[in-house]
Amino acid sequence: MAYGLGASVVIIGALFKILHWEFGPLTGGLLLAVGLITEALIFAISAFEPVDDEYDWSLVYPELSGGQSKGGKNAAAEAKEAEGLLSKKLDELLKEANIDAELMTSLGESIRNFEGAAKGIAPTADAIQSTKKYNDELSQAASQMESLNSLYKVQLENASRQASINEEVVQNAGALKDQMESLASNLSSLNGVYGGMLSAMNRN
Repeated sequence: MAYGLGASVVIIGALFKILHWEFGPLTGGLLLAVGLITEALIFAISAFEPVDDEYDWSLVYPELSGGQSKGGKNAAAEAKEAEGLLSKKLDELLKEANIDAELMTSLGESIRNFEGAAKGIAPTADAIQSTKKYNDELSQAASQMESLNSLYKVQLENASRQASINEEVVQNAGALKDQMESLASNLSSLNGVYGGMLSAMNRN
């Protein structure tokens, strides 16, 4: 309580000093001086306080009894004893669970058999993957063939259309030839008529 009261007086004095507060005769310098003197007296008196008796920690921590070296020895012995208890407890648990050497051997054989089965499954998995890849390639080839068929169909239709156009052109050419022959015959006849008319006009 004395330490706390002295420290509070010092803090209040420092506050008055920093903020330049004054309440009548109470100034920052006065309060700070009183607080520091109080603290100095308290610390001076505390130098003559009796030393507290040392507690017997061995009552709380028995391993500390007898010195450090003995405690280290007891710790090692306790660790060994704990290890023995743990091993014993583990043996009891294994015995209660009916886990013996025969069961462990059977478990090891089962693991080895499982490993062999896994190795046997690996080629099958590879074959499945290869089959899947082949099916994908076959599907892609079928898609490409379908595209080629569509293109061939379009070309075939274009060829048929072109043949029909060519046939029409041939027919039109034949008709034009017939018309030209008829026109030539008509012109020849017309020339004959004009020739006769000219001859008759010349005789007159």
